[in-house]
Amino acid sequence: MIQINQLYKSFGKLEVLKGIDLEFSGSGRITAILGPNGSGKTTLIKCLLGMVIPQDGTILFDGKEVSHEWGYRNAIDYLPQITRFPDNLTVREVIDLIQQIRGNTTGDRTLIQQFGLEKYLDDKVRNLSGGTRQKLNLTLTFMYDNPVLILDEPSNGLDPVAMQQLRKLVAARKAAGKIVLMTTHIMSLVEEMADEVVFLLEGKIYFKGSVEMLKARYGETSVEAAIAAILQQEQDKPSTQFAHQGIPSTLQIA
Repeated sequence: MIQINQLYKSFGKLEVLKGIDLEFSGSGRITAILGPNGSGKTTLIKCLLGMVIPQDGTILFDGKEVSHEWGYRNAIDYLPQITRFPDNLTVREVIDLIQQIRGNTTGDRTLIQQFGLEKYLDDKVRNLSGGTRQKLNLTLTFMYDNPVLILDEPSNGLDPVAMQQLRKLVAARKAAGKIVLMTTHIMSLVEEMADEVVFLLEGKIYFKGSVEMLKARYGETSVEAAIAAILQQEQDKPSTQFAHQGIPSTLQIA
């Protein structure tokens, strides 16, 4: 279980998280963390991982505060939005490197086949396309089997076949009782897979609940339309920061 209490994070004068309270508990649940660019999604995830230190607030993992700790991260599998490896390493060498750091696993063999990476194993990372790099990143994430899975924009650059593999892998983690947190700009993926939506805007939580609750609250038939309704509603408030920033009414959840 993960508990977040009154989490605040600023970068200089920019307030990114403004008193976030969240709880991710239970088993076999997929939570989609959504919001426009700059809403605080990635910062929230990095705070959970100890990669960003908040100014205030607490994060509890299985009832224990994670501040100045690192061991809890062994229970988390994490796919970052942007992953960089030395360009001179081959795909095989990258997989071996991660296994040396995190421990050996037999799961990589199946994943290499699922994502069609066999023919790239001896290719340098610098020669891979964006989509193939993402397949490598997914292989590195899913080859371990821990209680918590965090995916930051997992569908980036994936072709339809790889997207189907991603759906199967996430569904299997849910069926196995894992806590799955996911950011994505693919609303059909949220519609299909998420049990819960957390929508962040300007560092605050504007909605937390099921997909059906989100659509019902805003009188819409799709997640995309409901999110667009939230953004339009905020844009129409002349006193909000949106009025000065010129945030467009079109949906942007990248």
